[in-house]
Amino acid sequence: MIRVVLADDEAMIRAGVSAILAADAGIEVVAEAADGRAAVEQARATRPDVVLLDIRMPVMDGLKAAEEIRRLLPEIGVIMLTTFGEDTYIERALGLGASGFLLKSGDPRELLAGIHAVADGAAFLSPKVAQRVIARFSGSQVSRAEEAKALIGKLTPREQEVLALLGSGLSNADIAGKLFVVEGTVKAYVSTILNRLGARNRVQAAITAYEAGLVGGEPGESSR
Repeated sequence: MIRVVLADDEAMIRAGVSAILAADAGIEVVAEAADGRAAVEQARATRPDVVLLDIRMPVMDGLKAAEEIRRLLPEIGVIMLTTFGEDTYIERALGLGASGFLLKSGDPRELLAGIHAVADGAAFLSPKVAQRVIARFSGSQVSRAEEAKALIGKLTPREQEVLALLGSGLSNADIAGKLFVVEGTVKAYVSTILNRLGARNRVQAAITAYEAGLVGGEPGESSR
């Protein structure tokens, strides 16, 4: 069972999202919050697998709440769910360590897939957000590719192999199956990779893998 804390300042939105999540027998909403500070407190009290955060909330906005949750409870996955898809919000959310970014205007199936992916240790961006991420570096692909290749040059061949699989959207369990190792070994590899790349989360690492040419397609669009 994936335990979720849902934070949004609009009661109607919380009710709608809760109804969508209730349709999945593998997801349980364990607490709700109407502002960012309450979301942090509920996360500390309930220790969920995933916290679903709106960006614009009173008392403390979703971005600040995401930063606090990642600092206090780094094992909890954070997904931003918002009507706002501006590049600045996306960049800040991913920079703060969010593992998912979804738009409220998206398909409900994206929401369910995103929660499952992040709870499984992977990352998930809605297709529209993934397109924006690509657009951010499309104008300077050559320099970014060179920088990315220099970064992955710090990795061992085995770590590059793990990064390629991570960038392809595989979860830790999937990578373990591919490499015939235990999941704990993959987690150790991923931790080392993030440190050596200077990446805050799997999304940033996946983008580096994409820019370096380790994988094709859109970085982080789907991690299932």
